[in-house]
Amino acid sequence: MAPDEPPPIYLQRGQPPGVPPLALTGERTLPDVPEENYWYRRHLVVYEWIRARVGGLNVVDMACGEGYGSAVLARTAREVVGVDANPEAHEHARLRYTRPGLRFERGLVETWAEPCDAVVFLQTIEHVADPDAVLEHFKTLVGTGGEEALVVLSTPNLLTLAPAGAEKSENPWHVREYRPEEFRALCAAHFRTAEIHGLFHARKLAAHAFALEHLRWDAIHRGLGFSKAFYDRFTPAICERDFALRTDRPLEGALDFVAFCRP
Repeated sequence: MAPDEPPPIYLQRGQPPGVPPLALTGERTLPDVPEENYWYRRHLVVYEWIRARVGGLNVVDMACGEGYGSAVLARTAREVVGVDANPEAHEHARLRYTRPGLRFERGLVETWAEPCDAVVFLQTIEHVADPDAVLEHFKTLVGTGGEEALVVLSTPNLLTLAPAGAEKSENPWHVREYRPEEFRALCAAHFRTAEIHGLFHARKLAAHAFALEHLRWDAIHRGLGFSKAFYDRFTPAICERDFALRTDRPLEGALDFVAFCRP
């Protein structure tokens, strides 16, 4: 690409009739974009794991974006409301994901007022200017949920997302990114308990990371001139099993933090 050329526009492929495809902007991840598959699967595996913990609950999926995660949660929850302020994302989700017990509403996370048993808020707290106010608001939403009341948060790990020593990655949508101790302190300031897991590479992504660190794989594929051909095959083949949520490894090396919080 020449220096003065705009970056390519990636649109979702193969959408159902009548469902407008969304463009990949970097603000949210999307399914059905092969070049985005790594990030999509990295987010999807967390939704799949939460799904097993919200069976029979009324769930609000805050900042739900394209809607794929809300649809996953709706496979076990009693009811799921996907809330997002973006009009294009809302319209896409409303048209694409239709099943009993699932609906989508336009709204702001700071002012959404419908009570629920569980709030899911994934990969978004880093976009928020006042996270303390948002988490206190979520506590009021699940306040009637009793022992089932749950707030699930996830966020990328600054230590593995940004260059070494940097205070923030180059993602323009992020207001603040968290180190392990900072994220733990944020959860502890607002919730009675917080069970924090780290998301790590597994299977072929773990092998790829080993090759990059120890076998100079990045220099090899560039030197032999087959980087594009390799990653055009490798990236679309990534699946949820290539990630693992764990509590038995130091959070400093995690890709993302996932916190299951009880008010």
